[in-house]
Amino acid sequence: MHPDPSDQPSDHQVEAAAVAVVVIGYNDRAHVGDAVRSALAQGPAVTEVIAVDDCSTDDSAELLTRLAAGEPRVRVVRREENSGGCGSPRNTGIDAVTAPYVMFLDSDDVLPPGAVDALLAAATQAGAEVTSGLCVRRELPSGREQPWQASLYAAHAVLAHPSQRPRLVHDTLCVNKLYRTGFLRAHGIRFPEGRFLYEDFVFTARVLAAGPRIALVPDTVYVWHVRRSAEQLSLSLDRGRIANWKARVEACTLAYDILLGAGQKELARAARAKFLDHEVRMYTRELGLRDAHYQREWWAHTREYLARYDATDWELNPAAPGRLIAQVILASPEPRDLPRLRELAARPARLLPPHARTPDGVPVWSTDLPQVTLAPLQTRPTGALPLTVEAQVRPRARTSLLCLRLHELYGRVAEAGPRELELHWRSREGDRTTAHMTTTLTASDADTWSAEVPVVLAAFGEGTWDLHLTLRFADGTHRDVTAHALAGADRLRRHAVPSVRHGVLLVQPYATHSGALALRMATGLHGVVKVVRGRLRRLLH
Repeated sequence: MHPDPSDQPSDHQVEAAAVAVVVIGYNDRAHVGDAVRSALAQGPAVTEVIAVDDCSTDDSAELLTRLAAGEPRVRVVRREENSGGCGSPRNTGIDAVTAPYVMFLDSDDVLPPGAVDALLAAATQAGAEVTSGLCVRRELPSGREQPWQASLYAAHAVLAHPSQRPRLVHDTLCVNKLYRTGFLRAHGIRFPEGRFLYEDFVFTARVLAAGPRIALVPDTVYVWHVRRSAEQLSLSLDRGRIANWKARVEACTLAYDILLGAGQKELARAARAKFLDHEVRMYTRELGLRDAHYQREWWAHTREYLARYDATDWELNPAAPGRLIAQVILASPEPRDLPRLRELAARPARLLPPHARTPDGVPVWSTDLPQVTLAPLQTRPTGALPLTVEAQVRPRARTSLLCLRLHELYGRVAEAGPRELELHWRSREGDRTTAHMTTTLTASDADTWSAEVPVVLAAFGEGTWDLHLTLRFADGTHRDVTAHALAGADRLRRHAVPSVRHGVLLVQPYATHSGALALRMATGLHGVVKVVRGRLRRLLH
């Protein structure tokens, strides 16, 4: 619900409550100008843009100086030595701020129109020390957008204390927030100095530990640009080395210690739950991409950290996928069952068969790991179960087929009574979808239900398409799932299918990093050339 217009601050109040935007950058001449201009475009509420150049070796500083020469609101601060991270330049910016409010902007991102006005209006109306809004991750060059922690920003809210909403610990970003400058200075809240990865985690924990009054707004206030094809990946995307995982664990450890040390036990416990649900699941999905040495180091380091959890940390939501993965890691000294763990780490989670039991019938991870109990799944709501639907596409010249098979899960599926599958394909390039289709599930045997659905390949455009499914049950419940891609034989090889419209369609069913089924499509001769070029680029990279 939006605030009543009569409750909005007056123009005089907004003008008095001026905002500084701290823009940090290093060797990013290609983007830093756009970042600064997006801050200036916020209007008169932004009274200063402090551009902190972290001793760039390109001509970023010169570009910023030229911008400042034509815009009195821009101040350029050039650090004499590169810090190697994002924390030190942000601290430099905080020190230079003169405005009552401050927010942060990275050189390769932008503020969308109206972001500062939305945050400032909520801050002044609520008397909040911290005001936070929605961030969207924009994949480039496709432009596809994904909201970050959207559930936190479904509606306007004012929290007298962060403990009223423990899920706040999941939003570790510092950039989608407006801070009262005096609040940060009064509590000595700063970023870790130097080359410290995931400095946001520590800064955000320090903010929450101080117990600020917080306002939440449903407006999009930050656009986080994700450039996966860049020559130099951003620190958060460069997860291929074990040092990245160790840095992330260190940041999560510090965040927990900060919250616990401030007496914020509920938030500290939520931070440990977030580590299982977010960090463990994300890196587990990628373990199969790493070599054996990385896998062993990751496994050992994760076990060491998880050993610090106490009984209370495991009590909350014991059937959550991240907790089950963590229990397997703790129970085994060596990496094991990585393909199965990858599927459980997916969103939504999938628990692949076999579904083992102890001799007395208790569900367990496997017969040789009976200490990892899956008994909590027996009381989990149907809509939250890690159900597995296997899928295979059979491309044909006339009508291609999508073959689907739903697996039983300790009697819970039969109990709910599977009836229908609603499905559609969604493109990663933009918001295109194929038509929704509903099909009836038929019992194949005591433990599986199946369906076959025609796939009209001509309805697909070029690009990558993900399969999205909704399972509907006789008891009125439903579950959104993605499908496990069946591998082996020729199930995931590329097919050339004749097309009246395009001459030829190149169709490649493939398994994503989390094991879900997706399709890569290319149309006509130009599509074939594009596929060949893309393959060469990936091989060279």
